[in-house]
Amino acid sequence: MLTTHEIQRLRHEWSELPAEVVVRRALALAPGRAVLSTNFRPYEAVLLHLATRVEATLPILWVDHGFNRPATYRHAEDLRGRLGLNLQTFVPARTSAWYEAVHGPLALDDEDALRRFSAEFKLEPFRRGLRTLQPQVWLTALRRTQNPGRAELDLISFDHGFGVVKVNPLLDWTDAQLEAYLEQHQLPNEWDYFDPAKADEKRECGLHAAWGREVAA
Repeated sequence: MLTTHEIQRLRHEWSELPAEVVVRRALALAPGRAVLSTNFRPYEAVLLHLATRVEATLPILWVDHGFNRPATYRHAEDLRGRLGLNLQTFVPARTSAWYEAVHGPLALDDEDALRRFSAEFKLEPFRRGLRTLQPQVWLTALRRTQNPGRAELDLISFDHGFGVVKVNPLLDWTDAQLEAYLEQHQLPNEWDYFDPAKADEKRECGLHAAWGREVAA
């Protein structure tokens, strides 16, 4: 959709713009062909609120891997109601109950097991979601400070693994900025979130890691 040169130009032009303006310009790249992905982790409400104020019917792609804690499901329903989210939920072909019955609890220190889990329970339903929604632009709430692998992210790039333009409007926001936004707009947060595909904040799940391009294609 965009050439490498065009993406580099936009990266420069957008670098000092407010997040809401970045969202507007990102959505204008492909009208009606964008999605915002979420997992309802802490601070996700910020981009969900900001983006749906720009485009109320923007599809919100949620891969519910089935291992979310009760608080996360309640948080998702709360935000869906508050913001009128056009929530598009995709789930794995097999359930969390199946996984635990066959494999037992996910081994958080086994990198190969974590990658296999991510491939089946996150990457496959995410790719299915993209095939269904057919976006050209993908908005995320990724930030540089979330883990070491995200420190070198770009505001806008082409994701070769998924074949879409990826935009991270909150890339350089601090926790303090996010807290202030939540308070200003009286939005809830969710601190009980846990991603079994990452195990800890130093790992990266396959959605945003280079190895994810090689699996679940």
